[in-house]
Amino acid sequence: MTRRPVLRARAPLRVSFAGGGTDVEPFPRTEGGAVLSATIGSFAYATLRPRTDGQITVESHDYGTSIGYEVGAPLELDGQLDLPKAAIARITRLEGALPSEGFDLFLHTNAPPGSGLGSSSAVMVAVIELVARHCGLDLGPHETAELAYRLERDDLGIPGGYQDQYAAAFGGFNFMEFRTDGQVVVNPLRVRHDTVRELEHNMLLAYTGHTRVSDHIIDDQVSRYRTGNEDAVAGLRAQRDLADAMRIALLRGRVDELGHLLGQAWEQKQRMSSRITTPVIGEAVERAMASGALGGKVTGAGGGGHMVFICEFERRHLVAQELLRLGLTVSEFTFTKSGVTTWKGQR
Repeated sequence: MTRRPVLRARAPLRVSFAGGGTDVEPFPRTEGGAVLSATIGSFAYATLRPRTDGQITVESHDYGTSIGYEVGAPLELDGQLDLPKAAIARITRLEGALPSEGFDLFLHTNAPPGSGLGSSSAVMVAVIELVARHCGLDLGPHETAELAYRLERDDLGIPGGYQDQYAAAFGGFNFMEFRTDGQVVVNPLRVRHDTVRELEHNMLLAYTGHTRVSDHIIDDQVSRYRTGNEDAVAGLRAQRDLADAMRIALLRGRVDELGHLLGQAWEQKQRMSSRITTPVIGEAVERAMASGALGGKVTGAGGGGHMVFICEFERRHLVAQELLRLGLTVSEFTFTKSGVTTWKGQR
């Protein structure tokens, strides 16, 4: 057998502007959801080095752990790197997959697990693309995203929505529709170059220092929706409508309007579950708004992780100072157009 090359992959993380939660079942199947998000210049990375001894090893820099097992061994979901294990097991069984004699897989992400930037799904997407290429499979972005979703939600039972897998697979600014017939439609947005640069000029990311336990938040949100809680239902519907309003503002280059709508999205998001905000998050938004932010919100399920702010640029430094005083880690960022990519590495 021809020796296979070392392969590398990276999948981008994302910020979500509005609509998060409307991609979590049963809301999309019942009413249809929509999310506006964009990928940023932070990534989940993966490297695959082929072996010839029938062994697979997986090492995660983020979790500081590694595992090893034989090719074809029964899948054991024991809480130790279950995401890559499930992806490897599923892909190597796909029709047309070339057999593997084993490999070493190394994983690293620019953001910690539970960051609210879709890092776990980006890792899953990167692993899927990498192992698929190693096995001679050419998956499209829809196939990769759908497979990542099914692995996380069905095989591993991790609560959550659709948007993170599709953002990592497609990349760029996307308006995603989650239809009642189960279809996911990804609408890439042709945002003007000047608008993208203006957003990068005016935005901040702030890390609360606490990773969120999104499954509890998501479970509470779903439960409130299923039981017809008026606030939860209204909040979800408003999130969906705001995603569309923000799409229009983005395409028209109205950055200030986008900032105000971001603030409205945060107000509506809090109606979905009482667990979404915390005293630290609430104070961060309050101080940022008083210092010159036009709007801000958490970028994931809530309870911690990262927050994103759109500011008046001349006052952005003042917003950053207030967030730093509160103990948050503040950073600037850039947007990226590309979704998951793979390439041959050096030995």
